Amino acid sequence: MSTNDIPRIMVFQPTWNEFKNFPKYIAFMESQGAHKAGLAKVLPPPGWLARKSGYDNLDAFNITISSPISQVTTGEPGAYQQFVIKQKPLTLEQFSVLANTERYRTPRHLDYEDLERKYWKNIIYLPPIYGAGVSGSITDTDQDYWNINRLGTILDYVKEDYDIEIGGVNTAYLYFGMWKTTFPWHTEDMDLYSINYLHFGAPKAWYSVPPEHGRKFEKVANQYFKSTYQNCNAFLRHKMTLISPNILKQHGVPVNKITQQKGEFMITFPFSYHAGFNHGFNCAESTNFAMERWIEYGKHASQCTCSADKVKISMDTFVKRFQPERYQSWLAGTDYGQHPEFSPKKPIPTSRLSLSLDAIDNKCNENAH
Repeated sequence: MSTNDIPRIMVFQPTWNEFKNFPKYIAFMESQGAHKAGLAKVLPPPGWLARKSGYDNLDAFNITISSPISQVTTGEPGAYQQFVIKQKPLTLEQFSVLANTERYRTPRHLDYEDLERKYWKNIIYLPPIYGAGVSGSITDTDQDYWNINRLGTILDYVKEDYDIEIGGVNTAYLYFGMWKTTFPWHTEDMDLYSINYLHFGAPKAWYSVPPEHGRKFEKVANQYFKSTYQNCNAFLRHKMTLISPNILKQHGVPVNKITQQKGEFMITFPFSYHAGFNHGFNCAESTNFAMERWIEYGKHASQCTCSADKVKISMDTFVKRFQPERYQSWLAGTDYGQHPEFSPKKPIPTSRLSLSLDAIDNKCNENAH
């Protein structure tokens, strides 16, 4: 594939009228081919504010990061695994002070490319502290447009039909970053969509692999981490794998990159492998959502079987509501489906991939955005 054939990350600037209907605008983005790159940026219309009172007074948030994590990275140049060590609780003010100390602050750099080189060169040194997976939202409750805590998509049926809330999946999570804090390569739980809004602070660097190349990405990761793959063939769900874009490109896996600034949204699409890091102290808010196009992805999403700490959602309600003609065969285990991005060697009854209704707080989410 030539570089001209690789889907590129698109940037959207909706009008106020377009911005008012979140699911409709996501559908419009896909009609323009945004999902093919796996990642897109959305610039809210002028005057839209997530938080009218601003972000100057950190004490006013009254937020305690109950389980900050130290991200310890090991491996060989270009291919690493990241482990987390829980730290003592910190208030947001304490975290901001820590992030700006000489040990943890952003190094001097010429431009974003220079900072990116410093990231990969120093990734195994001085583990940063990430205030990840803090349950809650700092978006105004009366903000009716693109409010991450209530997007109004079909994922709401998980709460409506099952009365289940899953932290960071169908509720909002906050992520307080510092220089070099990382979200390793992963697709979203159940291969859902995700939305990420950068409230304030330093930029966030993103890498993404177009979903049509997701299986190729998995094969490269499996080769670099063979023993991990043998222990769990869905080990990328652990959110601890880092492979540099240069290594991936050497193996024919296309990688796009983009920088998210404060006040900007990022959207990830089903089966989009993505990763990235924070340029310095910042705060992002994130959750998952779903569109009807996701359902077939969700039915075929790989599952980690080696850990109890994983998100579990039954696909039953989605099949019943949106694929009623297939519901009985789904329940019987004879709904032979095909992953939208690739065809398995042997047909797999997709109902066997259905998950139980149990929802467990996903500790793997600690390394998310």
